[in-house]
Amino acid sequence: MEKLYSALNVQIANWSILYTKLHRYHWFVKGPFFFALHEKFEELYNEAAEVVDEAAERLLAIGGTPAATLKEYLSVATLEESHGEKKAEDMVAGLAADYKHLKEQLISLAQAAEEHEDQVTADFAIGLIEKLDAHIWMLNAYLGE
Repeated sequence: MEKLYSALNVQIANWSILYTKLHRYHWFVKGPFFFALHEKFEELYNEAAEVVDEAAERLLAIGGTPAATLKEYLSVATLEESHGEKKAEDMVAGLAADYKHLKEQLISLAQAAEEHEDQVTADFAIGLIEKLDAHIWMLNAYLGE
């Protein structure tokens, strides 16, 4: 079960890092697409907060202990903090890359859940993968890719 607990904690940490990054983007985005991106980043950081809560509650439900401090998040996360992006295009490109990384980690979580016959956690991961596929597509469309 430790592998599954660890995979869920990676999600909690990564989505917590993403939440902070999205808040930064929300506050600092500038340019002709300010209104659209400001609103979109808010939508996405609210989604990230929900994912953190759901992952932590799932981990508690199966007997694990969720990471719950910034120090823990930074030590567990595989996602990097913001690099001080200033251009909207760089923010969107970085976010698309982050979502691709999160998708890879979610595939690992789904596999660990299936190894432990935990269909609920596997479904949680697969549902997020579906959302991330849509986010990646939309962000890349914004970038003209």
